[in-house]
Amino acid sequence: MVSRVIPVERFDLVIFGGTGDLARRKILPGLHRRYLAGQMPEDSQIIGAARADLDEQGYRDLIRDAIKEFGDPKDQDETRLGDFLNHISYVSIDATGEKGWGTLAEKIRPGLIHAYYFSVGPGLFGDLAERLHKHGIADERSRIVVEKPFGHDLESARALNRVLAEHFDECQVYRIDHYLGKETVQNLMAVRFANILFEPLWNSQYVDHIQITVSETVGVGGRGAYYDKSGAMRDMVQNHLMQLLCLIAMEPPSRFGPDEVRDEKLKVIRALEPVDPHHIVRGQYSATADEPSYRDDAGDPRSLTESFIALKCHISNWRWSGTPFYLRTGKKLKARESEIVVVFKDAPHLIFGQESGQHCNTLAIRLQPNEGMTLGMTIKDPGPGGMRLIDVPLDMTFAEALGEDIDDAPDAYERLIMDVMRGNQTLFMRGDEVEAAWGWTDPIIAGWQDRGEVPKPYDVGSSGPEDAMMLMHRDGRRWREIKE
Repeated sequence: MVSRVIPVERFDLVIFGGTGDLARRKILPGLHRRYLAGQMPEDSQIIGAARADLDEQGYRDLIRDAIKEFGDPKDQDETRLGDFLNHISYVSIDATGEKGWGTLAEKIRPGLIHAYYFSVGPGLFGDLAERLHKHGIADERSRIVVEKPFGHDLESARALNRVLAEHFDECQVYRIDHYLGKETVQNLMAVRFANILFEPLWNSQYVDHIQITVSETVGVGGRGAYYDKSGAMRDMVQNHLMQLLCLIAMEPPSRFGPDEVRDEKLKVIRALEPVDPHHIVRGQYSATADEPSYRDDAGDPRSLTESFIALKCHISNWRWSGTPFYLRTGKKLKARESEIVVVFKDAPHLIFGQESGQHCNTLAIRLQPNEGMTLGMTIKDPGPGGMRLIDVPLDMTFAEALGEDIDDAPDAYERLIMDVMRGNQTLFMRGDEVEAAWGWTDPIIAGWQDRGEVPKPYDVGSSGPEDAMMLMHRDGRRWREIKE
């Protein structure tokens, strides 16, 4: 199987915050891979823009070091790396003043796609948007890319949307969530809408419940001060898990187009019921002999911010009425894993007798690591002794099924940046979608703050607080094990 690489049109890409961590770890190494793959036209230009007082060669040296540190080891050919760096220039700029803007305007070439990546704090979005127009380097073909967090609550999200809308149309704004660029996340839509096998069963008549788990082994050390102002609900549920929920639950769009897909996602968010307090479990990881606690990492011995959250949600529509969705995410858990599990109902009539046990089909979609899908089937245990049933997996690991193609496939940031150049907003969040997500999230946060709830402690390397296990056990269900 040979993957097809389709070049995009010539472009000028300006990365505001071009010396920052995201630019060095993800954006520029990703662009380097797309250049090596032949997807970035030779006469395209990447301009780093930041406060640092660097000359062009100093910036190229910075990016060379970043690609060597964070890029793929097999993509380190010096000649080709040098060719890529020749496409990069730098402007020392003041986002809130006038320094550097004239120089930047001189570098922007007319007639090309102009993309501006706001890899900076949301407080600078308005200043950047205003100056792009003031200096005549934003037109109807310009696109801006903005990173999460897109707001801290509904009010701040609306304010950001208003600021951007003063200078750009919605079709020019690309709110990036890297989860939507993952190969397996996109395969959710392919599995559902390209296979007649699943879609007739994708409803409350056949699905018992759905689990979405995003577990991390890292803590918040190094970013504790930031994280303590957000917590797992704002940092993960409101965006990453919400997007996964939308893709797994949405109705089939009329076609695979940006507005059609995002319209259906928005309907899911608007159909989410308020979450009952007893359907929420919040936790904080505790200290061990070798590991600091969350409160140590956050620098606040009285912090009430959650590093873990589990929720039971319901969607009020005909497809999902009565089917619970269980979401959980947390830091310092036993393994790094992102997985969606669709648990189908038992067969309506058991013909093999009670001794055969309880069995059900499951579809597990692994987003990371080892991207792939596993369909759990019930079969007869081989050998004599009657009709003994066992569950076995039909396993498709992408790396095994697709071989080199999956290794060469673009990662999430690479794919999304190329979609910006194509003008394809399908995998980006729309303004009303962001506001709807905050509109559902804010009352949940306000509720536990009003109740003065304290997060439950949990051990580092565990699956989270015991109360999260009970959230499922009360319903006669079990979380799928987080595997080390």
